[in-house]
Amino acid sequence: MAAPALWQPQEQGLREICTLLEAHISPNSDQARIWQQLQHYSQFPDFNNYLVFLLARGEGKSIEVRQAAGLLLKNNLRATFSSMPLPSQQYIKSELLPCIGATNRAIRSTVGTVISVLFQIVRVAGWVELFQALHKCLDSNDLDHMEGAMDAIYKICEDVPEELDIDVPGLPERPINVFMPRILQFFQSPHASLRKLALGCINQYIVVMPSALYMSMDQYVQGLFNLAKDPSADVRKLVCSAWVQLIEVRPSILEPHQKNVTELILQANKDSDDEVALEACEFWSAYCDVSMPPEGLREFLPRLIPTLLSNMVYADDDESLADAEEDESFPDRDQDLKPRFHASRLHGSETGEDDDDDDAVNVWNLRKCSAAGLDVLSNVFGDSILPTLMPLIEQNLARTDDDSWKERETAVLSLGAIAEGCIAGLYPYLPQIVAFLIPLLDDKFPLIRSITCWTLSRYSKFIVQSLDHPNGREQFDKILMGLLRRILDTNKRVQEAACSAFATLEEEAAEELVPHLEVILQHLMCAYGKYQRRNLRILYDALGTLADAVGAELNQAKYLDIFMPPLITKWQQLQNSDKDLFPLLECFTSIAQALGPGFAQFAEPVFQRCINLIQSQQLAKIDPTAAGALYDREFIVCSLDLLSGLAEGLGAGIESLVAQSNLRDLLLQCCMDEAADVRQSALALLGDLSRVCPIHLHPRLQEFLTVAAKQLSPQSVKDAVSVANNACWAIGELAIKIGKEIEPVVISVVSCLVPILKSPEGLNKSLIENSAITLGRLSWVCPDIMAPHMDHFMQAWCSALCMIRDDFEKEDAFHGLCAMVAANPSGAVGSLAYICQACASWTEIKSEGLHSEVCQILNGYKQLLGNSGWEQCMATLEPAVVQRLARYGV
Repeated sequence: MAAPALWQPQEQGLREICTLLEAHISPNSDQARIWQQLQHYSQFPDFNNYLVFLLARGEGKSIEVRQAAGLLLKNNLRATFSSMPLPSQQYIKSELLPCIGATNRAIRSTVGTVISVLFQIVRVAGWVELFQALHKCLDSNDLDHMEGAMDAIYKICEDVPEELDIDVPGLPERPINVFMPRILQFFQSPHASLRKLALGCINQYIVVMPSALYMSMDQYVQGLFNLAKDPSADVRKLVCSAWVQLIEVRPSILEPHQKNVTELILQANKDSDDEVALEACEFWSAYCDVSMPPEGLREFLPRLIPTLLSNMVYADDDESLADAEEDESFPDRDQDLKPRFHASRLHGSETGEDDDDDDAVNVWNLRKCSAAGLDVLSNVFGDSILPTLMPLIEQNLARTDDDSWKERETAVLSLGAIAEGCIAGLYPYLPQIVAFLIPLLDDKFPLIRSITCWTLSRYSKFIVQSLDHPNGREQFDKILMGLLRRILDTNKRVQEAACSAFATLEEEAAEELVPHLEVILQHLMCAYGKYQRRNLRILYDALGTLADAVGAELNQAKYLDIFMPPLITKWQQLQNSDKDLFPLLECFTSIAQALGPGFAQFAEPVFQRCINLIQSQQLAKIDPTAAGALYDREFIVCSLDLLSGLAEGLGAGIESLVAQSNLRDLLLQCCMDEAADVRQSALALLGDLSRVCPIHLHPRLQEFLTVAAKQLSPQSVKDAVSVANNACWAIGELAIKIGKEIEPVVISVVSCLVPILKSPEGLNKSLIENSAITLGRLSWVCPDIMAPHMDHFMQAWCSALCMIRDDFEKEDAFHGLCAMVAANPSGAVGSLAYICQACASWTEIKSEGLHSEVCQILNGYKQLLGNSGWEQCMATLEPAVVQRLARYGV
C-alpha cells in the first residue's frame, strides 16, 4: 500500500482546479463554460486524485471548495472508477479513510457520501480496509470519529443495506453482525446526532430483516420505547417511523406491545413538532391496512378522533393559505402547472380509476395525513365513530365568527373524509347535511368554499341515489347550480375544487344531467373565457366527462353552438409544440365519441392535425432541429387516442379521411415504437380501424399482425400487460373482418393466449377476457386450424368465457366455440362439463342463430353419450347450472 502515497499534486494544477471550483460554486458564473473546462480536466488520468486531495487535505481552502471537489469526485467515481488505473483507485481509497473523522462536519458528511458511492461500486470484498477503519472510529470514543463513521454507515445502509449482510472471504463475520451491537449501544449515547444516526441505520433494516436485527429485536424494541420521549425531534420522528415500518412489514413483532405502542403513537400525534406528529399519524392508516384486529384500536378512538380533528385545522404556515389569496387575475406561474399524465387508451373492462381524494395541493402534510387517517378509520369502524365525531363537528360548525373559519373548514373536511365509511349512519341525515353545506358554497372564506365543493362531491353517489326521495330532485338541482356558481368563482383555488367536484358529480349523475345541459354548457364556456392555464386543464376534464356522461344527447345544434366554436378557436391558436394541446386533445376524444356522426362537420381539420402531430414528433425523435420541436411522445399518444375516438364516433365515416392520409404507415411505425404507451395507443387504434375500415390496413396487413402477435409473448405480457391487452383485442377485431387472411399468425397467437388463460393469477381481468374473446374469434374464422389443438385449452378457455358479461364480443367467442366443436366433436368430450358451464353463463343469448347453434352442440353431445353418459356429466355440475341448461332443450 506504500506506492499510492508517491503521487503528489502539482501546485499549478491544484491552483487551476481550485479557481475552477470557486467559479463552479459562484451563483453568477458562466456554468456552461465551466462545465466545458471541467470536462477538459477530467481527460487527465489523475484529475480525481486532485479532487480527493482537495477534499481530504485542502486545509487553507474554503470548506465550500473542498465540498465541491468531493461532490464532483462522487459523480466521477460513479462513471469512471472501474476503468481507472489501479494506483489511482488505491490512492483515492487511502485518502478517504483518514477523513472519516474530519473535524469539520460538512467535510465529514461529504466524505461519507463519497465513501457510500465508492462502496456501491467495489462492495465489501473490494474494500475490506473500510470496515476496519469504520470499526476503529466507532470504538474511538471521539465524537467526530464516531459521528463520521455512523454517517458513512447510515448512507451505505440507505443505499445498499443487503450488502452488509453477506459472508465475505477474509472477514470472520458479516459486517452487519459486527456493527449491529455497537449501533444499538448508540441508542443510549448522550449525543443526539449519534442517537439519530443509529436509529436511522437500523430502521433501514426493518424490511430486509437480517438475522442480526431479528436476534436483537427485544433490545431494539426496548430502545424504541426508551427514545419515545427523546429531547431531539429528529429522534422522536425516527422512533415513530420505526413503529410504522414495523407494523407494515412485521406486525407480529408489535402484537405483544400493541397497547403500549398505540399509546405512545397517540401522544406523538400531538407532538409540538409537526414532522413528528405527521410521522406518528401515518401509523393509523398502516395499522388498518395490515388488517390488525380493529378491536386493538377501539378503546383509543375517543382520544384519537379529537387529535386527528385538531391536526386537520390549517397550520398558520400552510402554503395553501397563501395560494388561497390568489384570484383569477393572477397569471399562473410555470411551477403552478402540475405535471400531467395521460393514461393511454385501454380496451377492456378495467379502466384506471381517478383518485378523487386528492386535495387541490399536492404537498403531503399533517392536515392531509390526519384526514386520510379519519377516512381509513371510518371505513374500518363505520358508524361507531359517529358518537365521538359528530359532537366535535357540530361544535366547530357552530363557531360562526371570522376567527374560527379554520375550525369550520375542518368540520366540512371531516364530513367529506367520512362520507364513504359512515354513510349508513349519515344517509338518513343526508338532506340536513346537504342543506347545511349549500350555504357554505357562498362563504366569504375561499378555503371554506373550496372544501365544501370537495365534500359535496364525496356524497355525489348518494345524492344521485336519493333523486326519487321526497325533495331529492330539488336537492340535486341545488347542488348542481351551487357547483356551477362556484365554477365561476373569482378565486382560482375555488374554481379548481368546483370543477373537480362537478366532474365527479357528472360521472355519478350521467343522463340525469340531460335536462340541465344548456345551463351547464353556458357556465362551463363562461369559465372557459376566464380561466388561467392550470384550471383550464381541469375544465377540459369536466367537459370531457360531461360528454362521456350524456353521450349522443350532446349532439344537438343548440348545444354544439355553445361549446364547439370556443374549443375550435383555441385548437387553432395553439402551436403544435404547446403542451396545452394535451388536455384539449383528450377533451375532443370524449366529444368525438359522444357526438358520433355529429362530429363529422369538425372531423377533417381535427384528423389532419393529429396526423401532423404524429409526423412532426416522429421527425423530432430523429432530428429535433428539422422538426422545430423537442420530442415528446405524449403528443403521439394523445393524437392516436383522439384518432381512436374519431373512429369510434364516426364509424365508417372516417374511411375517406384515412384513405387520403398516410395514417397506415404512421400507425405501423407507432405499433413498433420502443415506448409502451405509444404501442398501447397505436394497437387500440389498430383495433378501432379494423372495425370501421379494415380495407385501408390491407397493403400492410401481415406486418400489423406480426407486430401485434409479438406483443403477446410471455416476456412482453410481463413487461407491458396493457400493450398485450390491446394487441390481443386488435387481433380479434382483425380476425372478424379479414377471415382466412389471419391464418399465418393463428398458431403463434394461440400459443401465447393459452398460457394466459391457463395461469390467469395476477393478470388483469381485461387481458383474460380479451384473450378468451380473441381465441373464440380465431376459432370462428379458422376452425380447421384450431380444432386439432382444442384439448390443450378448452377447459381454461371455457372457465374464462364464464366470467364475461353478455355482449356481442361474447357472442363472437361462442360462434367460435360452436364452429370448433362442430369440426372436432370427439376432441371436446373430455371438457364437456366445462362447455356446459360456459353455455350456462349466459343470462340470455339474444342472437337466434347462436342460440340454435348452442342447442345443436349440446343435443349432439347428449345423443353421442346416451342418456346414462349425459346424466353422469350432469351429476358433476351444480344444480343451478343444470337448470340453466334446460333453455337449450337438454
